[in-house]
Amino acid sequence: MQARQSKPTNDQRLSLAGIVIGLVGCVIITASSVYTALKMGALPWPTIFTSITALVLLRAFGHDSLNEANVTQIIMSAGSMVAGGLAFTIPGIWIMGLADEVSWLQMLFVALAGTLLGLVCTALMRRRMVEESDLEYPIGVAAAQTLEASRAGGATGAKLFGSMAVAGLWSVARDVLGIIPAMLGSLPIPGVAFGIYNSPMMLSVGFLVGGVAVAWWFGGALLANFGIIAGGSALGLWDVATAQGIVSSLGMGLMMGSGLGVVLRDILPQMAGYLRGNGTGTGIAADLGKGDAGVLGLLTAAAALIVCFGLGLGPLAAAIIVVLCFVTTIMSAQSVGQTGIDPMEIFGLIVLLAVAALCNVSQVRLFFVAGVIAVACGLGGDVMSDFKTGQLIGTNPRQMWVGQVIGSLLGTVVSVVVLVALVGAYGTEAFGPGQAFVAAQASVVATMVSGIPSVPSFALGLVAGIVLYCLRLPAMMLGLGVYLPLYLSLTAPIGALVKLAYDRLFGKGQSDNAELSHDDTGIVVASGLLGGESIVGVITALATVVAGLMG
Repeated sequence: MQARQSKPTNDQRLSLAGIVIGLVGCVIITASSVYTALKMGALPWPTIFTSITALVLLRAFGHDSLNEANVTQIIMSAGSMVAGGLAFTIPGIWIMGLADEVSWLQMLFVALAGTLLGLVCTALMRRRMVEESDLEYPIGVAAAQTLEASRAGGATGAKLFGSMAVAGLWSVARDVLGIIPAMLGSLPIPGVAFGIYNSPMMLSVGFLVGGVAVAWWFGGALLANFGIIAGGSALGLWDVATAQGIVSSLGMGLMMGSGLGVVLRDILPQMAGYLRGNGTGTGIAADLGKGDAGVLGLLTAAAALIVCFGLGLGPLAAAIIVVLCFVTTIMSAQSVGQTGIDPMEIFGLIVLLAVAALCNVSQVRLFFVAGVIAVACGLGGDVMSDFKTGQLIGTNPRQMWVGQVIGSLLGTVVSVVVLVALVGAYGTEAFGPGQAFVAAQASVVATMVSGIPSVPSFALGLVAGIVLYCLRLPAMMLGLGVYLPLYLSLTAPIGALVKLAYDRLFGKGQSDNAELSHDDTGIVVASGLLGGESIVGVITALATVVAGLMG
């Protein structure tokens, strides 16, 4: 079911209020996205969350245009894709113990190069991928429906910000005051991190992801922890350390195989058709004006120069990155349009392997390659959901692209600042499997660069991931369950059970007079809980850094 397509309402140009709200929201959403991506190994796309927030805050200034809310929302959320691209790749450098070989300036160059390329790719392919294709963009359609349903205002904002406050206070009581424990029901099982993580954020993830996907996640966790580690060790098949290497390799293989399955099943069969799109339908001239083609050329050249000289990768690697970036962002947009999923780090790995095969670059610079591509794929792929929302409610594409520029450029700075702050607060040893920040995707990249603990297990997972995805089974969730610490995988199912009980209690459907259906209300509250804990986590890290500097 798709939202009805509306004619533009009110003036679509951003007001001062819209820009200020967007900028403040961008700082908060980007910072919390870095924390969320590192903490739980995933990055829920914040389109619905930011759409409601933008609309509620704009109404406080007397603005009621859904189109202006759409553009403001893009400013707020674009930075989160930069955050995801960096968080899914760069921490692998610290996991490998190479922290001394990367500076904050190089991280900023990675973010900036990826952002510039992502903006160019968005402009070039928006019309073809959003308007002329039959891609569904389920998240973008859901956001359009939510905006339409939220016209009445009031209660929606109270639910959103109220749930954020509850999660924030809960996190303060847990992490700052120590009033409530971080872990419940812990048991001393060798090699297994058994316990329930006391986290509104993880409960929300389980609620938002839903029963079937979480069941596969939970199944992967049981297989890894009680089948391979505890069971295999008890039977004398291997020791605990070997079992942990098997588990991490199998989990990485499943996740990477799932990403390759996206490419093989969903993307390659249709890529030729999209690449053959007519010039008038795919060009930037239709959206941003004929003179802007030169601007896009300058942005591309600037990105290539940053990669070549700023990151020290050289001209050949820069050329490979620029060319393959356009291919992988098309893959990204295709994946998001069909499934709502963007395995951006997998696309980064594909280009990383190409550069490693053709160029002589250091291990740290291979992470830079993956980071640039992951950021670009986030902006060129996931943001297409926002443009789908705009198409459905009649927002001017040029204004949306300008909003993307504003939000993504601010996001490059915020993402790097938060990463530096987290390292300053917790140290580089806090990143990796079993640590405070599991950084699952970055661990996969690090393993691909440094060497896989169990190649047979990785190969088995790779094949299984491709096969399961092609059979339309959630291989990525299975891989996350295998890879992540058990305490995270025991918390999310509770959220899924809450969702099941919630659906049974309130039933299906929506009253004609209701502001939001029970489904929309659940999404709003769960998004608020997720955002509240992640925001407090960032604030806590920043406060720790400041206290350390002052001390």
